[in-house]
Amino acid sequence: MIKMTRLAGLFLVWHAVGFTPVSVGGELPKGAELILKNGDPRVGTYTSSVKGFETSSYWIEGPTGLIFIDTQFLLSAGEEALNWAEKATGKKVELAIILHPNPDKFNGTGTYKKRGIRVVTSDQVLALIPEVHKLRHGWFYDRYKPDYPDQVSLPESFGKTTTELSAGGVKVKAHVMGPGCSNAHVVVQFDNHLFPGDLVTNLNHSWLELGHLDEWLKRLDEMEELEPEFVHPGRGVTGGDELIEREKLYLKKVLELAKKAKPRLPVKEKQADAIVEKLQQLYPGYGFVQFIRIGIPEVLTELARKKR
Repeated sequence: MIKMTRLAGLFLVWHAVGFTPVSVGGELPKGAELILKNGDPRVGTYTSSVKGFETSSYWIEGPTGLIFIDTQFLLSAGEEALNWAEKATGKKVELAIILHPNPDKFNGTGTYKKRGIRVVTSDQVLALIPEVHKLRHGWFYDRYKPDYPDQVSLPESFGKTTTELSAGGVKVKAHVMGPGCSNAHVVVQFDNHLFPGDLVTNLNHSWLELGHLDEWLKRLDEMEELEPEFVHPGRGVTGGDELIEREKLYLKKVLELAKKAKPRLPVKEKQADAIVEKLQQLYPGYGFVQFIRIGIPEVLTELARKKR
């Protein structure tokens, strides 16, 4: 059960599992919501509008400053997320971490750097960002300009292996992982919290564009081994470790449907459409059906290639 109320000029969302609302003053950001989870008051959430794909960014509060997770899709949302995190805590963001090379994670990098914030990711993610930006620029720039970056701003690298990072008096572990929804991932661990980006969603369809479902399931196994209590998904409300298992079951169902279709190259549009329709029936109310409309043909293509 999720409850929503308006308190001190701000919408707050919390679970009925011991979360307590935390109030900060001010007006609600346009088309967005600030979600403060008081299961651990050190972690807060900013969720963008539908225009920004309801992307979640998170902050971790230390004694002297904040670590931020992902920089948002639209430049205005990235700026807004920073402002609200700093207003809610009275502390400055000192470090931002990019979890994987999708524009809803890295587009705001330049905004953060202009404010003196160090932005980092792994070697593997950094290497992919220019190519992904070039592709997505063709999709989105004309639609969203000037709220979408024309030129990509790159984070710096913390290296190619799992690394401990610190800022604001708080330490996190940045786990370097392989392909899943993207071709490279960073998963951040803070005490009993896990920030997996789009490797985990909650009540939303997953971004299946690359079709790497077998590899993705391995990533979920690796995350379970970290034994998190709180899982903060790339899209959807924070939950417990059950979100990882739910994501596994979802991906296994996608694979089951795809294998039953016995795809061959070139993949038939009717096969993909039938699977999308079935997933909508199995997961009524899940957000972002467009993600599976884009992704299912790639899942079928990947399966067909593996059979060759």
